[in-house]
Amino acid sequence: MLKKTVLAAMTMVMAAGLAACGGNEEAADNKPGASAAPAGEKTKLTYWTGDRHDAEYIKEVIAQFNSTNKDHIEVEMVVRSEDYDQALDLAFTSAQAPDIFRVKENTIQTLYKKGYMAPLDSYLTDEWKKKFPPMEDLNTFDGKIYSLPNYGTTMRLVYNLELFEKAGIKNPPTTLKEMVEDAKKITEAGKADGAYGIAFNLKSPNSALGRSARLIAELSGYGGFGYDFKAGKFDFAGWKEIVEAFKQMKSDGSMLPGVESLDIDPLRAQFAEGKIGMYMSFSSEPGVYQNQFPAKIKWAAAPAPTVTGEVKGASGFLGGQWLAISKDSKNKDAAWKFLSYMYGDNILKTYQEKGFGISMVPSVAESAKAPAINGIDGFLPNKSDGVWPISPSVNVQGIKYYDAFFKYMLEGGDLDKIIEDLNKRYNEALDKAVAAGEVKTKAIPDFDPAKLGGQYAK
Repeated sequence: MLKKTVLAAMTMVMAAGLAACGGNEEAADNKPGASAAPAGEKTKLTYWTGDRHDAEYIKEVIAQFNSTNKDHIEVEMVVRSEDYDQALDLAFTSAQAPDIFRVKENTIQTLYKKGYMAPLDSYLTDEWKKKFPPMEDLNTFDGKIYSLPNYGTTMRLVYNLELFEKAGIKNPPTTLKEMVEDAKKITEAGKADGAYGIAFNLKSPNSALGRSARLIAELSGYGGFGYDFKAGKFDFAGWKEIVEAFKQMKSDGSMLPGVESLDIDPLRAQFAEGKIGMYMSFSSEPGVYQNQFPAKIKWAAAPAPTVTGEVKGASGFLGGQWLAISKDSKNKDAAWKFLSYMYGDNILKTYQEKGFGISMVPSVAESAKAPAINGIDGFLPNKSDGVWPISPSVNVQGIKYYDAFFKYMLEGGDLDKIIEDLNKRYNEALDKAVAAGEVKTKAIPDFDPAKLGGQYAK
Protein backbone atom coordinates (compact mmCIF):
# COMPACT_ATOMS: atom_id res chain seq x y z
CA MET A 1 0.00 0.00 0.00
CA LEU A 2 1.23 3.48 -0.67
CA LYS A 3 2.89 5.12 2.26
CA LYS A 4 1.70 8.44 3.71
CA THR A 5 4.92 10.04 2.55
CA VAL A 6 4.10 9.09 -1.03
CA LEU A 7 0.68 10.70 -0.88
CA ALA A 8 2.07 13.81 0.77
CA ALA A 9 4.75 14.18 -1.86
CA MET A 10 2.33 13.67 -4.71
CA THR A 11 -0.19 16.10 -3.20
CA MET A 12 2.48 18.77 -2.98
CA VAL A 13 3.51 18.09 -6.56
CA MET A 14 0.05 18.35 -8.02
CA ALA A 15 -0.91 21.41 -6.02
CA ALA A 16 2.17 23.22 -7.27
CA GLY A 17 2.03 21.79 -10.78
CA LEU A 18 -1.59 22.70 -11.42
CA ALA A 19 -1.07 26.22 -10.19
CA ALA A 20 1.48 26.55 -12.98
CA CYS A 21 -0.10 23.83 -14.62
CA GLY A 22 13.09 -6.37 -10.84
CA GLY A 23 15.53 -7.11 -9.14
CA ASN A 24 17.01 -7.24 -5.70
CA GLU A 25 20.55 -6.89 -7.01
CA GLU A 26 23.01 -5.57 -4.46
CA ALA A 27 24.32 -2.03 -4.87
CA ALA A 28 27.76 -3.49 -5.51
CA ASP A 29 26.49 -4.62 -8.89
CA ASN A 30 25.58 -1.03 -9.66
CA LYS A 31 28.52 0.83 -8.17
CA PRO A 32 30.54 3.46 -10.01
CA GLY A 33 33.30 1.93 -12.05
CA ALA A 34 31.17 -0.31 -14.25
CA SER A 35 32.55 -1.02 -17.72
CA ALA A 36 33.17 1.84 -20.14
CA ALA A 37 34.58 2.05 -23.64
CA PRO A 38 38.33 2.66 -24.13
CA ALA A 39 39.39 6.28 -24.57
CA GLY A 40 38.34 7.69 -27.94
CA GLU A 41 35.72 5.03 -28.62
CA LYS A 42 31.98 5.50 -28.35
CA THR A 43 30.11 3.89 -25.47
CA LYS A 44 26.91 2.76 -27.16
CA LEU A 45 23.72 2.38 -25.14
CA THR A 46 20.24 1.25 -26.13
CA TYR A 47 17.06 2.75 -24.70
CA TRP A 48 13.73 0.97 -25.10
CA THR A 49 10.32 2.53 -24.62
CA GLY A 50 6.72 1.62 -25.36
CA ASP A 51 5.65 5.28 -25.46
CA ARG A 52 4.80 6.80 -28.80
CA HIS A 53 3.03 9.97 -27.75
CA ASP A 54 6.33 11.64 -26.79
CA ALA A 55 8.61 9.82 -29.24
CA GLU A 56 9.52 12.79 -31.42
CA TYR A 57 10.42 14.97 -28.45
CA ILE A 58 12.49 12.23 -26.81
CA LYS A 59 14.29 11.58 -30.10
CA GLU A 60 15.23 15.26 -30.19
CA VAL A 61 16.62 15.34 -26.65
CA ILE A 62 18.54 12.10 -27.22
CA ALA A 63 20.02 13.52 -30.41
CA GLN A 64 21.12 16.56 -28.42
CA PHE A 65 22.68 14.32 -25.76
CA ASN A 66 24.54 12.30 -28.39
CA SER A 67 25.99 15.42 -29.99
CA THR A 68 26.90 17.35 -26.85
CA ASN A 69 27.98 14.92 -24.10
CA LYS A 70 31.72 14.88 -23.48
CA ASP A 71 31.85 11.25 -22.40
CA HIS A 72 31.60 9.80 -25.91
CA ILE A 73 28.25 8.17 -25.11
CA GLU A 74 25.82 7.41 -27.91
CA VAL A 75 22.24 6.33 -27.16
CA GLU A 76 20.04 4.49 -29.64
CA MET A 77 16.30 4.78 -29.00
CA VAL A 78 14.02 1.85 -29.84
CA VAL A 79 10.25 2.42 -29.75
CA ARG A 80 8.07 -0.65 -29.31
CA SER A 81 4.28 -0.47 -29.10
CA GLU A 82 1.87 -3.16 -27.95
CA ASP A 83 4.50 -5.94 -27.74
CA TYR A 84 6.79 -3.95 -25.45
CA ASP A 85 6.45 -6.15 -22.34
CA GLN A 86 6.89 -9.39 -24.28
CA ALA A 87 9.85 -7.99 -26.22
CA LEU A 88 11.51 -6.92 -22.96
CA ASP A 89 11.10 -10.41 -21.49
CA LEU A 90 12.59 -11.97 -24.61
CA ALA A 91 15.49 -9.52 -24.60
CA PHE A 92 16.45 -10.39 -21.03
CA THR A 93 16.12 -14.15 -21.52
CA SER A 94 18.28 -13.98 -24.65
CA ALA A 95 20.97 -11.74 -23.13
CA GLN A 96 20.07 -8.85 -25.45
CA ALA A 97 18.49 -6.52 -22.91
CA PRO A 98 18.63 -2.75 -23.46
CA ASP A 99 20.80 -0.66 -21.15
CA ILE A 100 17.93 1.65 -20.21
CA PHE A 101 14.21 1.01 -20.47
CA ARG A 102 10.86 2.63 -19.70
CA VAL A 103 8.93 1.33 -16.69
CA LYS A 104 5.34 2.03 -15.66
CA GLU A 105 3.29 1.73 -12.50
CA ASN A 106 1.52 -1.40 -13.71
CA THR A 107 4.75 -3.18 -14.71
CA ILE A 108 7.49 -2.04 -12.34
CA GLN A 109 6.57 -4.53 -9.59
CA THR A 110 6.80 -7.41 -12.03
CA LEU A 111 10.08 -6.11 -13.47
CA TYR A 112 11.47 -5.84 -9.95
CA LYS A 113 10.51 -9.43 -9.14
CA LYS A 114 12.09 -10.62 -12.37
CA GLY A 115 15.31 -8.88 -11.42
CA TYR A 116 15.53 -6.77 -14.56
CA MET A 117 16.39 -3.44 -12.91
CA ALA A 118 19.56 -2.22 -11.24
CA PRO A 119 19.14 -0.12 -8.08
CA LEU A 120 20.10 3.54 -8.46
CA ASP A 121 21.01 4.18 -4.82
CA SER A 122 24.76 4.34 -5.31
CA TYR A 123 24.27 7.21 -7.76
CA LEU A 124 21.67 9.17 -5.79
CA THR A 125 22.95 11.99 -3.62
CA ASP A 126 20.84 13.62 -0.92
CA GLU A 127 20.12 16.39 -3.41
CA TRP A 128 18.72 13.88 -5.90
CA LYS A 129 16.55 12.24 -3.24
CA LYS A 130 15.20 15.62 -2.20
CA LYS A 131 14.31 16.46 -5.78
CA PHE A 132 12.80 13.01 -6.42
CA PRO A 133 11.26 11.73 -3.15
CA PRO A 134 11.27 7.90 -3.03
CA MET A 135 7.79 6.40 -3.53
CA GLU A 136 7.25 3.03 -1.89
CA ASP A 137 5.76 0.41 -4.23
CA LEU A 138 5.99 2.86 -7.15
CA ASN A 139 9.75 3.19 -7.63
CA THR A 140 11.17 1.90 -4.33
CA PHE A 141 11.21 -1.75 -3.23
CA ASP A 142 12.75 -3.22 -0.08
CA GLY A 143 14.54 0.05 0.60
CA LYS A 144 16.15 0.41 -2.84
CA ILE A 145 15.24 2.93 -5.54
CA TYR A 146 14.89 1.62 -9.10
CA SER A 147 13.45 4.55 -11.02
CA LEU A 148 12.52 8.22 -10.61
CA PRO A 149 9.30 10.01 -11.56
CA ASN A 150 8.67 12.30 -14.48
CA TYR A 151 4.97 12.82 -14.98
CA GLY A 152 1.61 11.66 -13.67
CA THR A 153 -1.24 10.39 -15.82
CA THR A 154 -5.01 10.67 -15.58
CA MET A 155 -7.52 8.66 -17.61
CA ARG A 156 -10.62 9.95 -19.39
CA LEU A 157 -13.26 9.26 -22.01
CA VAL A 158 -12.14 10.93 -25.26
CA TYR A 159 -15.00 11.83 -27.59
CA ASN A 160 -15.71 13.39 -30.98
CA LEU A 161 -17.92 16.46 -30.44
CA GLU A 162 -19.00 16.50 -34.07
CA LEU A 163 -20.18 12.88 -34.12
CA PHE A 164 -22.00 13.34 -30.83
CA GLU A 165 -23.80 16.37 -32.25
CA LYS A 166 -24.62 14.53 -35.47
CA ALA A 167 -26.15 11.70 -33.43
CA GLY A 168 -28.17 14.15 -31.33
CA ILE A 169 -26.22 13.43 -28.13
CA LYS A 170 -25.74 16.49 -25.94
CA ASN A 171 -23.39 15.13 -23.28
CA PRO A 172 -20.89 12.25 -22.91
CA PRO A 173 -22.27 9.13 -21.18
CA THR A 174 -22.23 8.85 -17.39
CA THR A 175 -23.47 5.23 -17.12
CA LEU A 176 -22.65 1.98 -18.88
CA LYS A 177 -26.18 1.90 -20.31
CA GLU A 178 -25.76 5.38 -21.81
CA MET A 179 -22.39 4.41 -23.26
CA VAL A 180 -23.94 1.41 -25.04
CA GLU A 181 -26.85 3.50 -26.30
CA ASP A 182 -24.65 6.40 -27.43
CA ALA A 183 -22.26 4.08 -29.28
CA LYS A 184 -25.24 2.65 -31.17
CA LYS A 185 -26.65 6.09 -32.01
CA ILE A 186 -23.31 7.37 -33.29
CA THR A 187 -22.89 4.28 -35.46
CA GLU A 188 -26.37 4.64 -36.93
CA ALA A 189 -25.72 8.31 -37.71
CA GLY A 190 -22.18 7.92 -39.05
CA LYS A 191 -21.82 4.42 -40.48
CA ALA A 192 -22.54 5.62 -44.03
CA ASP A 193 -19.43 7.79 -43.74
CA GLY A 194 -17.35 5.06 -42.11
CA ALA A 195 -17.77 6.36 -38.54
CA TYR A 196 -18.55 4.11 -35.58
CA GLY A 197 -19.51 4.70 -31.98
CA ILE A 198 -16.55 3.35 -30.07
CA ALA A 199 -13.19 1.60 -30.42
CA PHE A 200 -10.66 -0.30 -28.31
CA ASN A 201 -7.07 -1.28 -29.15
CA LEU A 202 -7.90 -4.97 -28.71
CA LYS A 203 -4.80 -6.27 -30.46
CA SER A 204 -3.50 -6.09 -26.89
CA PRO A 205 -6.41 -6.92 -24.53
CA ASN A 206 -4.28 -6.02 -21.52
CA SER A 207 -3.61 -2.54 -22.89
CA ALA A 208 -7.16 -2.07 -24.15
CA LEU A 209 -8.91 -3.07 -20.93
CA GLY A 210 -6.26 -1.32 -18.87
CA ARG A 211 -7.25 2.03 -20.32
CA SER A 212 -11.02 1.42 -20.37
CA ALA A 213 -12.54 -1.34 -18.22
CA ARG A 214 -10.01 -0.61 -15.47
CA LEU A 215 -11.02 3.05 -15.51
CA ILE A 216 -14.74 2.29 -15.27
CA ALA A 217 -14.15 -0.29 -12.54
CA GLU A 218 -12.07 2.05 -10.37
CA LEU A 219 -14.56 4.90 -10.69
CA SER A 220 -17.31 2.44 -9.76
CA GLY A 221 -15.44 1.37 -6.62
CA TYR A 222 -13.87 -1.88 -7.84
CA GLY A 223 -10.18 -2.72 -8.02
CA GLY A 224 -8.75 -1.92 -11.44
CA PHE A 225 -6.92 -5.25 -11.59
CA GLY A 226 -9.65 -7.36 -10.01
CA TYR A 227 -8.23 -7.18 -6.48
CA ASP A 228 -10.57 -6.45 -3.56
CA PHE A 229 -8.53 -4.52 -0.97
CA LYS A 230 -11.27 -4.75 1.66
CA ALA A 231 -11.39 -8.55 1.48
CA GLY A 232 -7.71 -9.04 0.69
CA LYS A 233 -8.37 -11.31 -2.28
CA PHE A 234 -9.14 -11.25 -5.99
CA ASP A 235 -12.78 -10.85 -7.01
CA PHE A 236 -13.64 -10.02 -10.61
CA ALA A 237 -17.41 -9.90 -9.94
CA GLY A 238 -17.32 -6.10 -10.13
CA TRP A 239 -16.20 -6.35 -13.75
CA LYS A 240 -19.24 -8.35 -14.87
CA GLU A 241 -21.48 -5.49 -16.00
CA ILE A 242 -18.55 -3.70 -17.62
CA VAL A 243 -17.55 -6.68 -19.72
CA GLU A 244 -21.19 -7.34 -20.62
CA ALA A 245 -21.53 -3.76 -21.86
CA PHE A 246 -18.40 -4.11 -23.98
CA LYS A 247 -19.72 -7.34 -25.47
CA GLN A 248 -23.07 -5.67 -26.20
CA MET A 249 -21.37 -2.88 -28.14
CA LYS A 250 -19.45 -5.48 -30.14
CA SER A 251 -22.65 -7.44 -30.83
CA ASP A 252 -24.49 -4.24 -31.80
CA GLY A 253 -21.86 -3.46 -34.42
CA SER A 254 -21.05 -0.23 -32.59
CA MET A 255 -17.31 -0.89 -32.51
CA LEU A 256 -14.99 0.11 -35.32
CA PRO A 257 -14.55 -2.96 -37.55
CA GLY A 258 -11.28 -4.78 -36.99
CA VAL A 259 -10.80 -3.79 -33.33
CA GLU A 260 -9.54 -7.33 -32.68
CA SER A 261 -6.30 -6.45 -34.45
CA LEU A 262 -6.21 -2.72 -33.69
CA ASP A 263 -3.18 -1.10 -32.02
CA ILE A 264 -3.51 2.16 -30.12
CA ASP A 265 -1.76 4.30 -32.76
CA PRO A 266 -3.99 3.17 -35.64
CA LEU A 267 -6.96 3.78 -33.32
CA ARG A 268 -5.74 7.31 -32.67
CA ALA A 269 -5.22 7.90 -36.36
CA GLN A 270 -8.82 6.83 -37.07
CA PHE A 271 -10.12 9.06 -34.28
CA ALA A 272 -8.17 12.03 -35.64
CA GLU A 273 -9.84 11.44 -39.02
CA GLY A 274 -13.31 11.48 -37.43
CA LYS A 275 -14.09 7.76 -37.70
CA ILE A 276 -14.53 7.00 -33.99
CA GLY A 277 -17.10 8.49 -31.64
CA MET A 278 -15.34 7.75 -28.36
CA TYR A 279 -12.67 5.69 -26.61
CA MET A 280 -10.85 5.79 -23.27
CA SER A 281 -7.22 6.57 -22.69
CA PHE A 282 -4.56 8.53 -20.82
CA SER A 283 -3.66 12.21 -20.53
CA SER A 284 -1.03 11.75 -23.24
CA GLU A 285 -3.78 12.12 -25.86
CA PRO A 286 -3.68 15.95 -26.20
CA GLY A 287 -0.03 15.71 -27.21
CA VAL A 288 -0.87 12.94 -29.65
CA TYR A 289 -3.47 15.05 -31.45
CA GLN A 290 -1.22 18.07 -31.61
CA ASN A 291 2.02 16.41 -32.65
CA GLN A 292 1.55 12.83 -33.83
CA PHE A 293 -1.89 12.70 -35.44
CA PRO A 294 -3.16 16.28 -35.88
CA ALA A 295 -6.91 16.08 -35.22
CA LYS A 296 -9.18 17.07 -38.09
CA ILE A 297 -12.21 17.14 -35.82
CA LYS A 298 -13.38 18.88 -32.65
CA TRP A 299 -12.85 16.65 -29.65
CA ALA A 300 -12.87 16.80 -25.87
CA ALA A 301 -12.26 14.65 -22.81
CA ALA A 302 -14.64 13.90 -19.95
CA PRO A 303 -14.80 11.57 -16.93
CA ALA A 304 -15.53 8.01 -17.97
CA PRO A 305 -18.93 6.50 -17.19
CA THR A 306 -19.49 4.30 -14.15
CA VAL A 307 -21.65 1.21 -13.81
CA THR A 308 -24.61 3.11 -12.35
CA GLY A 309 -23.68 6.75 -12.86
CA GLU A 310 -22.55 7.11 -9.27
CA VAL A 311 -18.86 7.59 -8.52
CA LYS A 312 -17.99 5.16 -5.73
CA GLY A 313 -14.23 5.13 -6.17
CA ALA A 314 -11.56 7.11 -7.99
CA SER A 315 -9.88 7.15 -11.36
CA GLY A 316 -6.33 6.03 -10.70
CA PHE A 317 -3.76 8.81 -10.88
CA LEU A 318 -0.76 6.99 -12.30
CA GLY A 319 2.95 7.66 -12.14
CA GLY A 320 6.03 7.66 -9.93
CA GLN A 321 8.53 6.11 -12.33
CA TRP A 322 9.97 6.61 -15.81
CA LEU A 323 13.45 5.28 -16.67
CA ALA A 324 15.38 2.30 -15.27
CA ILE A 325 18.85 0.87 -15.83
CA SER A 326 19.16 -2.79 -16.76
CA LYS A 327 20.88 -4.98 -14.20
CA ASP A 328 22.61 -6.66 -17.17
CA SER A 329 24.05 -3.45 -18.61
CA LYS A 330 27.82 -3.48 -18.87
CA ASN A 331 27.83 0.31 -18.96
CA LYS A 332 25.87 1.37 -15.89
CA ASP A 333 27.96 4.50 -15.29
CA ALA A 334 27.28 5.70 -18.81
CA ALA A 335 23.62 4.79 -18.44
CA TRP A 336 23.41 6.88 -15.27
CA LYS A 337 24.96 9.86 -17.07
CA PHE A 338 22.20 9.53 -19.66
CA LEU A 339 19.55 9.34 -16.92
CA SER A 340 21.07 12.40 -15.24
CA TYR A 341 20.62 14.26 -18.50
CA MET A 342 17.06 13.02 -19.09
CA TYR A 343 15.98 14.00 -15.57
CA GLY A 344 17.28 17.55 -15.99
CA ASP A 345 14.86 20.36 -15.18
CA ASN A 346 14.78 21.77 -18.70
CA ILE A 347 13.81 18.46 -20.28
CA LEU A 348 11.17 17.65 -17.65
CA LYS A 349 9.80 21.18 -17.74
CA THR A 350 9.44 21.10 -21.52
CA TYR A 351 7.84 17.66 -21.22
CA GLN A 352 4.94 19.17 -19.29
CA GLU A 353 4.69 22.37 -21.29
CA LYS A 354 4.39 20.39 -24.53
CA GLY A 355 1.49 18.48 -23.00
CA PHE A 356 3.07 15.02 -22.74
CA GLY A 357 2.22 14.69 -19.05
CA ILE A 358 1.56 16.51 -15.77
CA SER A 359 4.77 16.80 -13.77
CA MET A 360 5.20 14.85 -10.53
CA VAL A 361 8.55 16.47 -9.70
CA PRO A 362 8.08 19.37 -7.23
CA SER A 363 10.86 21.61 -8.59
CA VAL A 364 9.56 21.16 -12.12
CA ALA A 365 5.89 21.53 -11.22
CA GLU A 366 6.60 24.83 -9.48
CA SER A 367 8.25 26.39 -12.53
CA ALA A 368 6.64 24.73 -15.55
CA LYS A 369 3.77 26.43 -17.30
CA ALA A 370 0.43 24.73 -17.77
CA PRO A 371 0.42 22.99 -21.16
CA ALA A 372 -0.93 25.27 -23.87
CA ILE A 373 -2.51 22.46 -25.81
CA ASN A 374 -6.02 21.66 -26.98
CA GLY A 375 -7.91 19.14 -24.85
CA ILE A 376 -5.64 19.21 -21.80
CA ASP A 377 -8.28 20.87 -19.60
CA GLY A 378 -10.38 17.73 -19.65
CA PHE A 379 -7.46 15.70 -18.28
CA LEU A 380 -6.43 17.92 -15.37
CA PRO A 381 -6.97 16.18 -12.01
CA ASN A 382 -10.46 16.54 -10.55
CA LYS A 383 -12.31 15.40 -7.43
CA SER A 384 -12.67 11.88 -8.86
CA ASP A 385 -8.94 11.29 -9.42
CA GLY A 386 -6.91 9.56 -6.73
CA VAL A 387 -4.16 7.09 -5.95
CA TRP A 388 -5.21 3.48 -5.40
CA PRO A 389 -3.09 1.06 -3.37
CA ILE A 390 -0.93 -1.23 -5.50
CA SER A 391 -2.65 -4.50 -6.41
CA PRO A 392 -0.54 -7.62 -5.76
CA SER A 393 1.16 -9.05 -8.82
CA VAL A 394 0.80 -12.83 -9.10
CA ASN A 395 1.94 -15.50 -11.54
CA VAL A 396 -1.45 -17.00 -12.38
CA GLN A 397 -1.65 -20.30 -14.23
CA GLY A 398 -3.75 -20.41 -17.38
CA ILE A 399 -5.53 -17.65 -19.27
CA LYS A 400 -5.18 -14.15 -17.81
CA TYR A 401 -8.26 -12.13 -16.88
CA TYR A 402 -7.94 -9.66 -19.76
CA ASP A 403 -7.64 -12.44 -22.33
CA ALA A 404 -10.60 -14.29 -20.78
CA PHE A 405 -12.80 -11.19 -20.96
CA PHE A 406 -11.62 -10.43 -24.50
CA LYS A 407 -12.55 -13.95 -25.56
CA TYR A 408 -15.99 -13.55 -23.99
CA MET A 409 -16.53 -10.27 -25.85
CA LEU A 410 -15.90 -12.05 -29.15
CA GLU A 411 -17.36 -15.50 -28.54
CA GLY A 412 -19.73 -15.20 -25.61
CA GLY A 413 -20.13 -17.95 -23.03
CA ASP A 414 -21.04 -18.18 -19.35
CA LEU A 415 -19.57 -15.04 -17.80
CA ASP A 416 -20.40 -16.13 -14.25
CA LYS A 417 -18.36 -19.30 -14.72
CA ILE A 418 -15.53 -17.34 -16.34
CA ILE A 419 -15.39 -15.02 -13.31
CA GLU A 420 -15.61 -17.95 -10.89
CA ASP A 421 -12.66 -19.61 -12.64
CA LEU A 422 -10.63 -16.39 -12.61
CA ASN A 423 -11.28 -15.85 -8.92
CA LYS A 424 -10.21 -19.41 -8.14
CA ARG A 425 -6.98 -19.34 -10.14
CA TYR A 426 -5.95 -15.81 -9.15
CA ASN A 427 -6.52 -16.46 -5.44
CA GLU A 428 -4.61 -19.76 -5.66
CA ALA A 429 -1.74 -17.82 -7.21
CA LEU A 430 -2.03 -15.18 -4.49
CA ASP A 431 -1.96 -17.77 -1.70
CA LYS A 432 1.09 -19.39 -3.27
CA ALA A 433 2.89 -16.04 -3.61
CA VAL A 434 2.13 -15.10 0.00
CA ALA A 435 3.33 -18.50 1.26
CA ALA A 436 6.56 -18.09 -0.70
CA GLY A 437 7.13 -14.62 0.70
CA GLU A 438 6.85 -13.04 -2.73
CA VAL A 439 3.81 -10.93 -1.87
CA LYS A 440 2.79 -9.19 1.34
CA THR A 441 -0.91 -8.48 1.50
CA LYS A 442 -3.79 -8.49 3.95
CA ALA A 443 -7.43 -7.49 4.12
CA ILE A 444 -8.27 -3.85 4.90
CA PRO A 445 -11.75 -4.08 6.47
CA ASP A 446 -12.27 -0.30 6.58
CA PHE A 447 -11.04 0.33 3.03
CA ASP A 448 -13.32 2.86 1.30
CA PRO A 449 -12.50 3.60 -2.36
CA ALA A 450 -14.87 6.60 -2.29
CA LYS A 451 -12.35 8.40 -0.05
CA LEU A 452 -9.50 8.11 -2.56
CA GLY A 453 -10.62 10.91 -4.87
CA GLY A 454 -10.08 14.63 -4.69
CA GLN A 455 -6.48 14.73 -3.48
CA TYR A 456 -5.27 16.59 -6.53
CA ALA A 457 -8.26 18.68 -7.60
CA LYS A 458 -7.81 22.42 -7.84
